[in-house]
Amino acid sequence: MKKTFKIETDCANCANLMEEETKKTKGVKDASINFMTQKIEIDFEENSDIKSVQKEILKNCKKIEPDCEIYF
Repeated sequence: MKKTFKIETDCANCANLMEEETKKTKGVKDASINFMTQKIEIDFEENSDIKSVQKEILKNCKKIEPDCEIYF
């Protein structure tokens, strides 16, 4: 199931790193971040607990850019 969310990030390079980290997250089939529009599109795996996957994504992204936000 694909979903798109607003994201706040200040750095294009950080956005690329966050995208790669999101792709590695268990429960994520694919992900992409568009830095210009400040959007993240996440394709969740079937039968994944979306809420817990979202928490893990945010935790991993904050390791890269501590003040980033994802509006799930």
